[in-house]
Amino acid sequence: MSESNQPAVAAEDQLIEEETEKAESQAGNSNPPSTSHDDDAEKAPEPEPPGSDAPDGGAAAWLVVLGTWCASFCSFGWLNSVGVFQEYYQIELLSNYSPSTISWIPSLQIFFMMGMGPFVGAIYDRYGVRWLLLGGSLLHIFGIMMASLGTEYYQILLAQGLCSGLGVSAIFQPSATCLAGWFNHKRGAAFGISFTGSSLGGIIFPIMVSHLIRNVGFGWAMRTCAFLMLFLLIIANLTVRPFHPPQPHKATGAQLAKPFTELQFVLLAVGFFLFSYGFFVPINYLPVQALSAGMSSDLAGYLLPILNAGSLFGRLFAGFLGDKIGRYNIFIVVCYLSGIYILALWLPDSSDAALIAFAVLFGFFSGAYVSLILPLVIAISPIAELGFRTGVVMFVIAIGGLTTNPINGAIIDGAGGWKGLKIFSGVFCLAGTTFVLVARVRKTGWTLFTRF
Repeated sequence: MSESNQPAVAAEDQLIEEETEKAESQAGNSNPPSTSHDDDAEKAPEPEPPGSDAPDGGAAAWLVVLGTWCASFCSFGWLNSVGVFQEYYQIELLSNYSPSTISWIPSLQIFFMMGMGPFVGAIYDRYGVRWLLLGGSLLHIFGIMMASLGTEYYQILLAQGLCSGLGVSAIFQPSATCLAGWFNHKRGAAFGISFTGSSLGGIIFPIMVSHLIRNVGFGWAMRTCAFLMLFLLIIANLTVRPFHPPQPHKATGAQLAKPFTELQFVLLAVGFFLFSYGFFVPINYLPVQALSAGMSSDLAGYLLPILNAGSLFGRLFAGFLGDKIGRYNIFIVVCYLSGIYILALWLPDSSDAALIAFAVLFGFFSGAYVSLILPLVIAISPIAELGFRTGVVMFVIAIGGLTTNPINGAIIDGAGGWKGLKIFSGVFCLAGTTFVLVARVRKTGWTLFTRF
């Protein structure tokens, strides 16, 4: 090739290389939007469940469990001893009043504890746990102390029924709601451990109060219990704190109505409402029914402590297993079994052995009901609305707990008798659990082994 043609060849080669690079560049960029979209789709995070940023452990988190345990012992644990007071007031202090009139004292205490839920929850969402827990502790202790000095019906009603009831409502719910922010994968275990406080309180307080009343009198029995609760509530106030600080905001009517527009939340609330009608029957009437069946008064007095001892292990079992197989799943299983045991064991047999066995089994399986209420609500609720939503559920349960006693009394006095009461209890337990099952199916479908 001549030297004169070399520049032309070089220029041609250079032109070919430039065209090749240009074509490769165009081919590489021929579909950049779809590639970028695919990358974005792969990188786009899925919505995380409420509380997924929780530490799930650590010293601060387990101190909150300790504080919630103390609050549970002093609130639900104390209310589990109301049967002792009903008996003492009827026989001794307020013997000139009818049993139905006296029953308003523990009924009001139970109602205010859960019925104030929406108001306490709204305050919690806006201001946090600190002032609620402190104010509730002071009201609860003050109410018990004043009840120890009471000699008239209205004094006991105001002190124990109203003042202490309002205080308990500001102790239990905020501390339990606060605990939810610290745990996610171990949430069931954390709630199961903390709610054993109410079971242990239900074992200790009835025995403690009945013995102290006989040995040192009613006044010092109440004051001794108040001093014990004061010590535990000091621990609760020092250890319970939120993982998510409160975010003050003005709640609108639409925000407050939002939970009632969500079918899954409504199904859950209706399920809790119906189950509470059946749940409170054995707790309120098991010792009385045992006495009517011929059980000695000494043994009948230990039925509720036996039931609460069973619930202690049941709450631990439900909490730990719920983290493994799903909290809705374990709730549905144990609550169906609670209703079945009422109809299959308590209904047909009233022997001492059968009643003790029923107390253990019903306590064990129904214990999950209390420990899993909040985890079930949390699973379908935004963290910022937990206080109000749990409050709504507590209020619904309070309505059931307050109205079930008159209904139960009418059944016993009517043609149904004890048999009708047991059927009423078992059917409502099964019906309430079915509504929770429907809520679970709407979320996961009919897949049996989905963890939820």
